[in-house]
Amino acid sequence: MKKFLFDCGTRDATASAGLFVLRASVGLMMLIGHGIPKFRNYDSVVQKWHNLPEQIGLPFLSPQVAVMGAIAGELVAAALLVLGLMTRPAAFLFGFAMVTAAFGYHGADPLFFTPEKASKELAVMYLIPAVVILITGAGSWSIDSSLYHDSKRRRW
Repeated sequence: MKKFLFDCGTRDATASAGLFVLRASVGLMMLIGHGIPKFRNYDSVVQKWHNLPEQIGLPFLSPQVAVMGAIAGELVAAALLVLGLMTRPAAFLFGFAMVTAAFGYHGADPLFFTPEKASKELAVMYLIPAVVILITGAGSWSIDSSLYHDSKRRRW
């Protein structure tokens, strides 16, 4: 279980630096631009998204639970990505939130930006780094690397 939660993936210095820049920039942009504003304005977001469960195909959820799921993906998972703590599970949660946003909330919207209508583009652009981080891990510039030390050298 410890390996699943804290394995940092590569320990190569250049790759770890690149992964740190990717994790920190994507995580901070999501945290500051989306997660914190949703958390601060929780009541107004719930009122605005009163029909969110139907839009994402889960009509049995309450709007409060759906918004809490979005906040978990955009605030908690983004903060964990920035820190490099439990990075792969955080990247999965972050990616799941972006899949829900792109293909649930923006399901009827076009893929690319148009001035007249919202699009899936931004959510998909956040989804791509989440998949990359899920595959590669956090790298050695993370809290995960100090919590889990693999005695064997990786071959892949």
